[in-house]
Amino acid sequence: MSNLLAQPRTAPSSRRWRHVLSLDDFEAEARAYLPWMIYGFISGVVERGAAARFAAEAYEGYAFVPRVLRDVSARDTGITLFGQRYSVPFGIAPMGGSAIAAYCGDLALAEAAAQMNQPMIMSATSLIPLEEVRRAYPQAWFQPYLAGDEARIVPMIERVAKAGYDTLVLTADTPVPGNRENNVRNGYSMPIKVTPRVALDCALHPRWLLGTFGRTLAARGLPHFENMEAERGPPMLSRSLERNFSGRDRFSWDHVRLIRKLWPGTLVVKGLLSLEDVRIARDSGADGVILSSHGGRQLDYAVAPLRALEKIRPALPDFPIMIDGGIRRGSDVIKAMALGANAVFVGRPFLYAATVGQAEAVRHATHLLKEEVDRDMALLGLNTLSELSTDHLVAARQRQNTTIGGQGNG
Repeated sequence: MSNLLAQPRTAPSSRRWRHVLSLDDFEAEARAYLPWMIYGFISGVVERGAAARFAAEAYEGYAFVPRVLRDVSARDTGITLFGQRYSVPFGIAPMGGSAIAAYCGDLALAEAAAQMNQPMIMSATSLIPLEEVRRAYPQAWFQPYLAGDEARIVPMIERVAKAGYDTLVLTADTPVPGNRENNVRNGYSMPIKVTPRVALDCALHPRWLLGTFGRTLAARGLPHFENMEAERGPPMLSRSLERNFSGRDRFSWDHVRLIRKLWPGTLVVKGLLSLEDVRIARDSGADGVILSSHGGRQLDYAVAPLRALEKIRPALPDFPIMIDGGIRRGSDVIKAMALGANAVFVGRPFLYAATVGQAEAVRHATHLLKEEVDRDMALLGLNTLSELSTDHLVAARQRQNTTIGGQGNG
C-alpha cells in the first residue's frame, strides 16, 4: 500500500504533458507532428542500424546491486563538470537542423537547459546564429564541424570566442558523411529539394507546415546554415552548400593542437571510441572527451560507447570522460556513471520534445529523467552520484562457453 501512496519529490513540470511518462513517449508525439522525411532524418541511422542498436543494448548487459536501509533523504542529482555546478548529470547533445523540426529549436533547447541548469551543446549545423543561442544560455557549449584548413579554422574559432562561449567541442568522427540510406528513401536531402513527394508530405502535416515552417518563414525568413563558417552560410535550399561540408577528411590531430593554442577555454573532443585516441586527445591538450558513435549515424557496427567506457576509464582514472548514445532512462544514466562517466548526453528525445512543445516540453523531459535518476539513487542507497562505483553493477547474464554447433568442451 505504501507504494501506491508514493509521490515524486517534485511537482510535475507541466500539466499539459502529464500524459508523457517517459522520454520515449515524446517520440510518438513528434512522429505524428512531423513530415515523414524530417522524422526520418532525426530518427534515422546508417545502413543496418547496428551501431545505434549496440549503443542502446549495452545498458541491458548490467544489473544493479542495491544497498538498503540507508538514510537517503539528502539525495542530490547534481554534478560538477569543468568547474560548473549542474543540477542533473545529463546534458542535451548537439543536434543539427533542430529548427527544421522545432520552431527556433536551438533556442528552445537552450532556454530549457538554462532553466533546468543542465549542460547543452549547440551544433554548428544549426539554423540559429550561435551568438543568439549564447545570449539565451551563457553556459551553452559549441560544437563546430571543422575542415582541415587553417585559413577556415582560425576565423571560426575567433567567432566562437568573441561570442563568449567557454567550452568548445571538436567533432572527430565525421571525415565523411555516414551512409544514411534512410534519408534517400524518405525524400530528405540537403539542400532540401521540394519534389512533389516532399510537398505532399508537408501538406499532410499542416501543424508542422504552419506552426514550424510557416512560422519560421514569417518571423525569420528562409533558414540558413548560420554557423558552419565564420560568416553566415547559405540557405537550406541553396545548391552552394558543398564548400561548407567539404574538407573534413583533412582534419587531424595537428589541427586539434593548433586549436588548443588558439582556444582559451575548455576544449572537449567528441566522437572517440578508442583508448589510444583518448590518450592522444589528452596529450593534445583536450580537457575532456565524449565517447560517442554519433547516435549510430556515422560508422555502422561501431562499438557501443558504454563498452568503450568499460576499457577506457580504468586506464585513465582521472581524465574527464563523458558519454552519449542509447540513453533513455535514469537507470542508463546511473549505469554509465557507475562505470566512470563524469556526465552523459541525450539527443533525440529532447528534440522530439522541443518539436511538439518548445522549451516547456523540453523542461518536462528533463524533469522526467531527473526523477528517474533520483528514484534510482534512493533504491540503490545513494545520496550523491559520486558514491557510485562498479560495485553497484554485475553482468546481467552469464556468457556460456560453447563451440560452433552449440556443443561444449566436455
